[in-house]
This record gives sequence, C-alpha cells and structure tokens, in this order.
Amino acid sequence: MAFKAPFNYIGNKYRIIDRITSLFPRDINNFVDLFCGGGDVSINTRASHIYANDINYHVIDIMRAFQSYSIVEVLKYIDNTIKEWGLSKSSKENYLRFRDYYNNHSHNPLDLYVLMCFSFNFQFRFNSKHEYNNPFGQNRSHFSENMRSNLVMFSQRISDIIFSSTDFRNFDYGVLGNGDMLYADPPYLLSCGSYNDGKRGFRGWTVDDDLKLMEILQHLHRRGVLFALSNVIEHKGNKHYYLEKWVENNGFNTHDIGINYNNCNYQNKNRNAVTREVLITNY
Repeated sequence: MAFKAPFNYIGNKYRIIDRITSLFPRDINNFVDLFCGGGDVSINTRASHIYANDINYHVIDIMRAFQSYSIVEVLKYIDNTIKEWGLSKSSKENYLRFRDYYNNHSHNPLDLYVLMCFSFNFQFRFNSKHEYNNPFGQNRSHFSENMRSNLVMFSQRISDIIFSSTDFRNFDYGVLGNGDMLYADPPYLLSCGSYNDGKRGFRGWTVDDDLKLMEILQHLHRRGVLFALSNVIEHKGNKHYYLEKWVENNGFNTHDIGINYNNCNYQNKNRNAVTREVLITNY
C-alpha cells in the first residue's frame, strides 16, 4: 500500500505512485527526488540515502520542521494553534486573521502547515511578495483524522531524508555516482497545472527550463547515473515534439503511466482530448 503525504500538492503523484515506483530499480543506493513537491515519491521509494529537493522553500521548511520535532510535539502545536485561533471548516474570519498573522508576523513553517489545512483545496499559493494568498476552504478544508494519520506516518518516513531547496540548475549532483538514481517530476508544459505556488520562483516553467533539464539528464546518463523523468507527451491535441525527439535520439525508454487529466479543468470543453503521461527512463 502506498504512503500518502499530508499535503495536497499540485502535481503530486500519489494516485500513480505504485505504477511509477514499480518501474524503479530494486536496489538503489543514493536517490534524488529533484522536484519533490509534497514528498509522495520520496516516502514511497526504498533507497539507502534519499535526497529530496524543491525550489519551494516554504514546503521544504515545513518538512524540516517535521523532522526537527517529535510527532507528539508537532501534533500538540497543531491542535493548540487550531484551538487558539478558532479555526474550523466554517470560520472564514478566523482563517483570514490567522493568514494575516502568518504573513505579517509569524512565518513559522508549522503555522503555514495549519493554514494550508484550512485553505481552499489544501493548496500552497503565494503572491509575488511571497505572501500566502490561498482563500478559505469553506465547509471543506480542515485538519482531518486522515491528515493526522498521514502526518504521523510521514514524520516516520522522512526521518533520514536529506532536504534541500534550490533551483534544479544549482543542485549538487555530485551526490550521485555510477548506479545511483535521480527522479525528476518538473512542471509540465502541456498540462493544466497552475504553478504559482513558488515552485519556480513565482514564474512559469519554460521551454528553456525543459531543455536545461534534458541537458542535465544527458550528463548524468554519461556518468552512469540512472534517471526517471515524469512528463506529458500529449495533451489536448498538443504534442511535446522535442521531448519525443530527445527520447528517440538518445534511445531512452518511454513507459505509459495511464492517468486521465481530462477533467482537471472545468473549463475544458474537449473532454475526450487525449492526455498521455509517461515515465522516461535511461535503463
């Protein structure tokens, strides 16, 4: 059974985690989750050493806080904060007061986690000033028993993970040697995800970003490092032609993952448009 991170991170791989990890090598020494997001892949991968990186330092700081305190201390803090601020599924005014408190005074990663628990769709959204601006999750969002259970499990699974928060261009790939593995799940150019959550420094993912990532993966490949790249080859009639060409020119393998994103946008009028998500590997 797959483990679920206590976040609802945009682009998370929980629904397809078993399919992805089934395509990973069995014996991994050093493993890098380059765009770890909420950590679903990291906590479901078996490796001697796991490095989890994401440019969204807000999320990384929360995970580091989970590492720094016992789960008893974390849950006590969360429960006390909810009680102190009167947070609930219907308390919009209290939510907004707490959001203002976080943005203007607190900046505590655990406060941000509590804030996320009561926000719309449990998402991390920030404006250009790095202020959390996700609206209230009226009558839906709260710190549920499922989230509590997932958090307890998560705190156990991340105890030995080495976290970092840097742009993928600046990551220290020296931790990877021959036979080690890197997993990359960057934002998808063709998909319907909205990446204004700090994941790319509050700007969108570009063609240049894709090309630079491919260059890095080719360099790792030449060094004997294994890699797996999640991406979308086709979406709503558009094709990722140069990604397909890159795979073909280098002889990499393409595995269809089989997930339907057709309903991810309520404004999408072509419900029958094909979305082809793949895992590209060099092994």
